[in-house]
Amino acid sequence: MAAFLRQIDFSRAAWLVLLAGFATIAGAWVFEYLGYAPCELCLKQRYAYYAGIPLAAAALLAERAGMRSYAIGALALAGVFFALNALFAVYHSGVELKWWPGPADCTGAFNAPASLEDFRKQLQSVQVVRCDEVALRVFGLSLANWNAPISAALALAAAFGLRNRNG
Repeated sequence: MAAFLRQIDFSRAAWLVLLAGFATIAGAWVFEYLGYAPCELCLKQRYAYYAGIPLAAAALLAERAGMRSYAIGALALAGVFFALNALFAVYHSGVELKWWPGPADCTGAFNAPASLEDFRKQLQSVQVVRCDEVALRVFGLSLANWNAPISAALALAAAFGLRNRNG
């Protein structure tokens, strides 16, 4: 593993973040298309991908254009986003496992409506996907469980690419 990490230069790291990040978010979109609606925490975990993928592409373009400091900054920022996302995925995993409470708007107790009319209004406007219930498991792990090591690996790839850069 150490030998592999030493081989990850700047360009390979940026390509890895770009392609693996895109494959991961594309997988999430496929599951959503198949009917597995994401919860609010799942949607927030996507922000790192929506920012990190373009940043990795920007790093590659900036490196090619000879704008080394911009390339380094873009890949570093992508790495930070993915590192924070790994921590956020651990938090979401803990919510799913009931280790700690999640946000009140997608977990917790159901508040019964005061009247039949209030109930009808709720039915028309509220479609909450619970953050503390796993909708889909892939090889025994929830998507939040998978996101933690994937995001951590993308952050590490960016870090090693920055560490092993030439010049």
